[in-house]
Amino acid sequence: MDLIENIREGLKSIQANLLRTSLTAAIIAIGITSLVGILTAIDGIQAGINDSFSNLGANTFDIERKRVDRGSDEGKKAKVHPPLKYEELVTFKEKYDGPGDISLNVMVTFNAELKNGSKVTNPNILVRGGDENFLIADGYDIKEGRSFSSTEITNGSYSVIIGNDVRDALFDRNESPVGKKISILGAKFRVIGTLAEQGGVSGNSNVDRTVVLPIETARIIGANRNFGYEATVAIGDPMQMDHAIGIATGLMRAIRGDGPRDEDSFEVFRSRSLAERMGEITGYLRVGGFTIGFITLLGASIGLMNIMLVSVTERTREIGVRKALGATPMKIRQQFMIEALVICQMGGVAGIVLGIIIGNLINNLLGSGSFIVPWVWIVFGVVVGMLVGLISGSLPAFKASRLDPIDALRFE
Repeated sequence: MDLIENIREGLKSIQANLLRTSLTAAIIAIGITSLVGILTAIDGIQAGINDSFSNLGANTFDIERKRVDRGSDEGKKAKVHPPLKYEELVTFKEKYDGPGDISLNVMVTFNAELKNGSKVTNPNILVRGGDENFLIADGYDIKEGRSFSSTEITNGSYSVIIGNDVRDALFDRNESPVGKKISILGAKFRVIGTLAEQGGVSGNSNVDRTVVLPIETARIIGANRNFGYEATVAIGDPMQMDHAIGIATGLMRAIRGDGPRDEDSFEVFRSRSLAERMGEITGYLRVGGFTIGFITLLGASIGLMNIMLVSVTERTREIGVRKALGATPMKIRQQFMIEALVICQMGGVAGIVLGIIIGNLINNLLGSGSFIVPWVWIVFGVVVGMLVGLISGSLPAFKASRLDPIDALRFE
């Protein structure tokens, strides 16, 4: 009996016992479905979390002026580092070759009072200057109008984008502010857009009472002020965060002239603490889902082994005939292993398809909105199916190969 004939005989045996084979494959399918389905749903949840926090500026890190050291307990004088210069950050933006987009920004004032004719805001409006990437990096969405053009950024245009609270304070409910002029710090600005309302969400709690100017314009109107400029790097893939921080830190040290033994003369702040905690939670969910799937597959493998043992008992005479015709123990083992593998792969394919469907249905119910094809778990499911087949079929195959042909032929 060669391999092709063994495969043919195995498939015939499966076809002859179609109901039993289907029930056995269904057991395997349930195990694979639970494994792939749960892990697919968790991947979808993780993708949704990353996307949500990315929109809130969570996949970012900021390069800022270093705060004043308190000094040591030995009475060592605190070291004061010079603030970041605008030209240094421009050089950083030009030379940075790591992942992500760079935004330069500056806080002009925390307590501005804006005017539109007789309407005046409270003196608690934040005025910020930003470049073409600022809105994207900080997770600001445009509700009405548009963002700054590259020409407006470069030329220092007197254009402004206003937050929702500023809009409500300076304009009537049904009045569009786009194209209107308002007074900011004694200068007239034309409103080109409004920011979507964000409320008190994480670090963006002040977005609704913020106005954004082109950074060159902010430098013009605050020429006599000692601004603290910052750079924000927005990373699309959170897994590249540490790599990007390493590149940015090395580049800034070179630009700032920090010596090999000197500490950094600036600070890097990550904005992913909450997102990382959520990532840890989904990590625990993934471990739990894997455990549930593994236990289900363990039960399925035991069921498959039991059914294969029954099959050996039922086909004892057939095994005796084959051995009498010259089949070696290895060929007998091979036939039963092939049957177990085919049954497991039938269940595995069905389980993978059902797992993807169920996992994405859970994603949609939870509002993720993304369709996940978990290629890693698909490959894992196929490999697990093969391992379950090999392990579950090995004992019955070994038992079949050990049967004495004379006793097997006498078996009723």
